[in-house]
Amino acid sequence: MQNQLHRATVSDIKGIHAILLKGAEEGQLLPRSLSDLYNRTRDFYVLKDGGEQIVGCCALAIVWEDLAEIRSLYVDTSIRRLGLGRLLAQACFDDAVRFGLRRIFTLTYQSDFFAALGFQEVDKDCLPQKIWADCIHCPKYPNCDETAMQRTL
Repeated sequence: MQNQLHRATVSDIKGIHAILLKGAEEGQLLPRSLSDLYNRTRDFYVLKDGGEQIVGCCALAIVWEDLAEIRSLYVDTSIRRLGLGRLLAQACFDDAVRFGLRRIFTLTYQSDFFAALGFQEVDKDCLPQKIWADCIHCPKYPNCDETAMQRTL
């Protein structure tokens, strides 16, 4: 199977939503609403199988002048351990460098994966207040069970 990585388009959003719901059901990440995904279309990369089926996605959300967040990174369970999560993350790292960002963080349930990409665990309190604008809308707020991790680019 030849996987194709590209920037998301509006026509990809329903597929991204479906795969993120699958990931949320597996307890791998938090779900995102369709409205949020449409608003953030430009943040996403998608990975498609040989056809039009989305099998992975990842987003880079710029948070501040030198900081971005990797969010909604998911690869279908049937094709994990092939380096595709790393491929999606690298596309976002490349974007972050292109935008002149020096730091990137994530809130994750997959700390081992992100540690292998050079992220280190940090206290959530050291992240800027800006991120809590998203967290306030989360059903788990204020009892977040995700691990905060950060990497310098």
